[in-house]
Amino acid sequence: MRATGRGRQGLGVFVSAAVLFTAIAVSAEVRASPGPAEDLPATSRTSGETEDFGASCRTLVQGSRVTAYCQNPYPLADRVRLHVECERWWDVDADSAPVEVAPADYAQLGGRCWKEVRSAWITHQPADRPPSPAPALPAALPPAPVRGS
Repeated sequence: MRATGRGRQGLGVFVSAAVLFTAIAVSAEVRASPGPAEDLPATSRTSGETEDFGASCRTLVQGSRVTAYCQNPYPLADRVRLHVECERWWDVDADSAPVEVAPADYAQLGGRCWKEVRSAWITHQPADRPPSPAPALPAALPPAPVRGS
């Protein structure tokens, strides 16, 4: 019986040592990890950059329907889109067409799912920014011959 008691005591010492070494390793890993985002250095804006952009939007989910209400208080137009992700795997997610919200203007966007809505969000793009150049089109083909006149 004594041999069994020492075996259990030895096992307890071994488990305690393993837990202690694991705790030390975890604490060293936590100290080595980067800090929270607020500790990152802030970037300074140059005088030419502007932050006066982005309509203020709120979304309202009622059953399977989503409505977004956007109001633009800034002097630059904003192009907004509503994105709706549906809960069911077979339900088609929806992205609205871009809607331009002019300065001091208001827009309402709508979307829906067949069943439940998982999430809905708005994306913004400056409307005053020139569109990206279109890809080059191939050279024009010669006109097709006309037959039978």
